[in-house]
Amino acid sequence: MRKLTHEEIIARQVQKTREPRIPLVVVLDNIRSLYNVGAIFRTADGIGVSKLWLCGITGYPPQGDIAKTALGAEDSVPWEYSKDVVSVVRRLKQEKYKIVLLEQMEESVPYERFLPDGPVALVVGNEVEGVCDEVCALADKALEIGMLGVKNSLNVAIAFGVVAFDLRVKLSRG
Repeated sequence: MRKLTHEEIIARQVQKTREPRIPLVVVLDNIRSLYNVGAIFRTADGIGVSKLWLCGITGYPPQGDIAKTALGAEDSVPWEYSKDVVSVVRRLKQEKYKIVLLEQMEESVPYERFLPDGPVALVVGNEVEGVCDEVCALADKALEIGMLGVKNSLNVAIAFGVVAFDLRVKLSRG
């Protein structure tokens, strides 16, 4: 095997940027850490999400700590800020998005068992409090990542990456 050169990787990536974005919108509900926001931007770019909604206390570009982990993805991923996450989720619901939470709830299902049947709005909540109760009441589905260790959850940016890449595969199949 031969490792690709930096130039080969860039050339390959230029081709991929011409592919259509997947029908996945991501809503960040009060994410505290700018590093987590930046990491989510970078992952969202790699997945091809249609749009990021940054809501509540979630930081938004231009902020240096976002740029530090986003590495330019904050310029390539469509995004919008709204103080009111509930109005954003209501709007997406009216636009026929399935409102899917990344949250541990009584009704949660393992993320790998979820089969989307249309566009998805994935809501990712605060690192401590999770998704706010008002948005939980609007949800169509809640997904969780099964944990085997002592900790009951992953870092929010890592958890987003796990679930979002799974959704990319499923949504790309149509």
